[in-house]
Amino acid sequence: MMDYQDFFSKAREASLSFTGHGQVNELLKYLAVQLEKNTKQLLAANQKDIDGMNPSGPKYDRLKLSLERIADIACDMRNVAMLPSPLGRILEQRTLSNGLEIKKISVPIGVIGVIYESRPNVTFDVFSLCIKSGNACVLKGSSDAQYSNEASVVLIQNALAHYQIDPKMVTLLPPEREATTALLNARGYVDIAIPRGSKGLIDFVCENAKIPVIETGAGIVHIYYDQTGSRDRAQAIINNAKTRRVSVCNALDCLIVHNNRLFDLPMILNPLADANVVIYADERAMQALQGRYPNDLLKLADENSYGREFLDYKMSVKTVDHIEEALEHISRYGSHHSEGIISDDSENIELFINRVDAAAVYANTSTAFTDGAQFGLGAEIGISTQKMHARGPMGLNELTSYKWVVRGNGQIRK
Repeated sequence: MMDYQDFFSKAREASLSFTGHGQVNELLKYLAVQLEKNTKQLLAANQKDIDGMNPSGPKYDRLKLSLERIADIACDMRNVAMLPSPLGRILEQRTLSNGLEIKKISVPIGVIGVIYESRPNVTFDVFSLCIKSGNACVLKGSSDAQYSNEASVVLIQNALAHYQIDPKMVTLLPPEREATTALLNARGYVDIAIPRGSKGLIDFVCENAKIPVIETGAGIVHIYYDQTGSRDRAQAIINNAKTRRVSVCNALDCLIVHNNRLFDLPMILNPLADANVVIYADERAMQALQGRYPNDLLKLADENSYGREFLDYKMSVKTVDHIEEALEHISRYGSHHSEGIISDDSENIELFINRVDAAAVYANTSTAFTDGAQFGLGAEIGISTQKMHARGPMGLNELTSYKWVVRGNGQIRK
């Protein structure tokens, strides 16, 4: 078995000796230019990865790079460069009666370990946010993105060297699974682990890590179509939330519809039929859709149809008689990620917002906005579904800790 300690110790040394805070913004802008100049090379490396994948599988879309997606990555890096530094912020300060001056100041966490599946854009997002917040990062990508990740890290390390910054501020571990275990056991070297991927990956990390974990849970996303909701608004929102990108964690998995609005279902779901979305409908929704939605795309729901992150052109439909029943369904099957309501009833909207336990709650808009860049964070390192330290899209501020600084003039405690 490979000895991974050298990877971790060098990342730790790089984080402790990092003094390039004043160069970070120029570094990120320089890297964005280098990314654009090397687009062909990165696409060629990405092609090696996707050649062995099924184009109809959800992982294919997550893994595939394009000119547009590379341009978006470069744009996100420039956006991060424009954001204020999260470091050195005075979070609290006070002067005690004994004259001691106390300040609570934001500082880097240290070394961030990120374990992720597919999605080569994550490599750049993680680096941008980590370097801007003064952290080194240790990356463990999946084997299906090996060539893409290696090409990306070469670009990043070359940019670091150009600014005479230790290239070990970013470390890419080998794709073997044993590297994941080593990372999760890197106590004393890696300060925190952040998993990004399937429920299986996240559960494995949480169950096996000996270092702290920020859990970025699976996105089992619901939208409740209330009895007062606008039908036209519902059609646009549901179509966008489901079909914009089915392979991402903010994509819609279950539509909950009030019984009084079942007659709207065929019209609302018509754009989904055009996208060949398979609908798993409960009995009442099935009656409303039969003969008005393609039969080959319409299936009767069972217990396994709910609480699923489909990551595919599939969606379940649940019929309820009142908002309380919708809230109960979300409480039972949700993953605390993103939940939405479509309604013109202000009381129901406020009830939904206050009662739903999720990192992001939406009223009359698409859940597709659960994204760090969309929230104005520049990029994101993940979407936390837990409540300790960070929740929802995590940007620069969430990659900092703090220290207490106490200044005195000789005080002693009696």
